[in-house]
Amino acid sequence: MNAYVKCGDISDGHQVFDEMPEKNVVSWTVLIAGFVQKNFPTEAVSLFSDMHKSSIIPNEYTFVSTLHACSFAESLELICALQVYGLIIKLGFESNVYLVNAFLTGLIRHGKLDEAIRLFEGCLYKDIVSWNAILDGYLKFKCEDIPRLWQRMIREGVKPDEFTFATALTGFAELSNLEIGLQVHSLMVKSGHAIERCVGNALVDMYLKNRKLDEGFRAFDEISTKDVCSWTQMAAGCLNCGEPIVALKVFDEMSRAGIKPNKFTLATGLNACASLASLDEGQKVQVFAIKLGDEIDVCVDNALLDMYAKCGCMEGALRVFRSMKERTVVSWTTMIMGYAQNGLSENALEIFEEMTRVEGEKPNHITLICVLYACSQGGFIDRGLEYFSCMGSDYGVVPQEDHYACVVNLLGRAGRIKEAEELILKMPFRAKSGVVWQTLLGACRAHGDVGTAKNAARRAFEIDESDASTYVLLSNTFADSENWSCVGKLREWIENRDIKKMPGSSWLEINDDR
Repeated sequence: MNAYVKCGDISDGHQVFDEMPEKNVVSWTVLIAGFVQKNFPTEAVSLFSDMHKSSIIPNEYTFVSTLHACSFAESLELICALQVYGLIIKLGFESNVYLVNAFLTGLIRHGKLDEAIRLFEGCLYKDIVSWNAILDGYLKFKCEDIPRLWQRMIREGVKPDEFTFATALTGFAELSNLEIGLQVHSLMVKSGHAIERCVGNALVDMYLKNRKLDEGFRAFDEISTKDVCSWTQMAAGCLNCGEPIVALKVFDEMSRAGIKPNKFTLATGLNACASLASLDEGQKVQVFAIKLGDEIDVCVDNALLDMYAKCGCMEGALRVFRSMKERTVVSWTTMIMGYAQNGLSENALEIFEEMTRVEGEKPNHITLICVLYACSQGGFIDRGLEYFSCMGSDYGVVPQEDHYACVVNLLGRAGRIKEAEELILKMPFRAKSGVVWQTLLGACRAHGDVGTAKNAARRAFEIDESDASTYVLLSNTFADSENWSCVGKLREWIENRDIKKMPGSSWLEINDDR
């Protein structure tokens, strides 16, 4: 039986078990452990129950496997693990650290961090697995307390292993806590764990989440054996740090290293191409997606749609869209926004009608922002107002600030300034940002309504007086009306308050150089 189980043949192993005239604790334990290892936790727990009914007393190895089964089985409630642990206490195994660790893991997997902490604190003997289990629980449910737990570990002289370092660094990455992250890195180097892949990946992530790209690259280069996760993480970090060209270089280096990309790598590469509006590079990444075939999913297809749309190639986007086996609300929304941004508002609304009336797909709040934007871009005033008025009744979406801003823009483009202002004043909530008033301000500038522009600016300043966009819009409005005195005063006001406008940027590709 043991031979069958260790070879992964649970069925034959179970048959041998059933045919055994006498079964002892080892027989039961071997089969229970086999079920757990082959990912049949429910069957393992059922077998443990049969064992208990047969009056065979479990040993610590039986309990470890059963507790692991309780952790992995989604269909089993926490009460199952509690009952098993109650039997552990009854039989006097509660001081066994292996059983405590298994129960800790079970509690955490069931989301019971407070109970796990109480068990951890009451444990007389803790090993590194105990600390790692509770650290993992903090990472999942109480990330903000990881620094305190880490400092306590160091004070108590706990020697971290690779899992400890990886978990702690992941937590500090989520918290963007560079200061303690650097301390962990230092200790990691002293402990000789710096080149291990799981630790190296976590260290790279910590630096990238803190937007330390150079340090991230140095840590990345020190990883002895990089896998697809290492490369994907590095490329994604470059993209998140505003370096899409560098992200594509990482993608190219990965290809030359012979590492096969996965769906996350491809999505990252396509997003980088979309940021650069580089159709040629995007189509090169698409070739990899075609080679992966069924391994890619709708997320890669959506990234491909976005890449074509950002590159202004809606014909390519439509080909991908029509070939998709599965479409999500993101797919439809990407197509709608792509058409609207490329001056094809009528096509955008046709896609929306197909989405809602033909396919019966329910739009979300972002979809409706894109629809209202398309109406604004295309000058479809009445259709935009109709969509806006029936958002709640037809689609179950309550209009938010961004939706109001789109309608203000819609009315403003048509010169219906007062109507747009009244809409803002009738909003059933207080604006959290100055976007709606800034949108009205932009419309006032376009139509020369200086009076309403001043009021809109005043309202925007009440929300955020440090927003440079409001100052620039108002200054340009005064300049258009040749009110140079007000322009000068406003610019002096900006300089005195040290208000900076974020400069715009764009990519220009010349002979493959940007």
